[in-house]
Amino acid sequence: MWLGKLKIAVVEGDVASLQKLLGSVPQLKEKEEMQEALYLLKEATFQIQKLKDETLISMQQMKKNIAFLHSTDSHSFKNLDIRL
Repeated sequence: MWLGKLKIAVVEGDVASLQKLLGSVPQLKEKEEMQEALYLLKEATFQIQKLKDETLISMQQMKKNIAFLHSTDSHSFKNLDIRL
């Protein structure tokens, strides 16, 4: 049951389900189940790392966009000081 849910979560890339399943890992008794779980967990780790990398790239791009927008922002004067 747990292994089936893990397969589905990995295939769908459902991080929330993966976290939930990792919090309740059962005692696996058969060698085949252990090997399958290990493979699936490696794949889940790969997917999560990929999502982290994509998020980092998006955040860096947003910072660049914000910096660009700030650099092109017109400087409005809040007072009438002409000595600027």
